[in-house]
Amino acid sequence: MTTEHLLKAENLSLGYKERTVIEGLELTVTPGKVTAIVGANACGKSTLLRSMSRLLSPRKGQVLLDGKEVHKTAAKELARTLGLLPQSPIAPEGITVTDLVGRGRHPHQGVFSRWSAQDDAAVASALEATHTVELADRAVDELSGGQRQRVWIAMALAQETDLLLLDEPTTFLDVQHQVEVLDLLTDLNRSRGTTVVMVLHDLNLAARYCDQLIAIADGKVHAAGDPADVLTEDMVRAVFGLDSKVITDPTSGGPLMLPIGRHHMVASAAGELPEHRS
Repeated sequence: MTTEHLLKAENLSLGYKERTVIEGLELTVTPGKVTAIVGANACGKSTLLRSMSRLLSPRKGQVLLDGKEVHKTAAKELARTLGLLPQSPIAPEGITVTDLVGRGRHPHQGVFSRWSAQDDAAVASALEATHTVELADRAVDELSGGQRQRVWIAMALAQETDLLLLDEPTTFLDVQHQVEVLDLLTDLNRSRGTTVVMVLHDLNLAARYCDQLIAIADGKVHAAGDPADVLTEDMVRAVFGLDSKVITDPTSGGPLMLPIGRHHMVASAAGELPEHRS
C-alpha cells in the first residue's frame, strides 16, 4: 500500500502573460481516492494540473504537498511522490516503447545507482497493465494515437508514485480503451491506494469511475464532492451552459447526465457506456 499524502491549493492564482486563468482557487485533493476535474474548455483544468505538479509557478497563493510548497521542492524529490501525465506529450524521435516507459524510473535513480531488477519489474508491470507488451520493441513514433497514449500511461505507472495526475488520459482512445484505462486506474487505486487526479471531458465516465468530482468555472471551484452531489442539472447549466436531464445510471447507481439538444430531444448515452467492473 502507498503512503497517503495531502495535496492542496491555497488562494491559488494562475495565468499566462496578461491572461488570468485561475483566481483565488481553494482545493483539497482527498487522499487515497480517484478524483476527476471537470469543466468547460479553457476553464483552467490543465493549467491547474500543471501548477499542482510544479510545472507552472503561481502568481499568488501556493500548492502544498504534506504542508510543503511544491514549487520549493526539488523536481526529482517531488517526482518520487507525484507523477504527471500531461496533455499531448512528445516522445524523443526514434525512442522505443521500452525505453520511454523506462524513463519513468528516472526519479528513482541516484547519481551512482545502476538499473536494477526492481526497475525491470516496474517497467514490465506497467507494460502488462496497459496491454502494451507486444509494442515493447516498436518505435513510439510508429504507433497509432491510441497506442501512444497507452504507452505514456505505462511510463506514468512505471514511476510508481503515491499520487498520479493525468491530463485527459483517455484522449485518442476509442470507447473500449477508454474504459480499459479507467478500469486500470481504478484497480491501481484499490490495490495500492494510489491517489489519482485526472482531467476528464466525459461527465458520465467521470461520475461512474471517480470518488470525487471537482467542477471548475470562472477560475474557481464551482462544486466539489461526491458525484451524486456535484453532477446535477444546475451544475451542468452553470458550468457548461447546457440544459440536461440527470437520472440514475442503471449500471452504477450513480448520476447519469443526458444532454438536451436545441429541439428538446434527449440524446441518450446510456447504451454507449460499457459495463464497469465493480
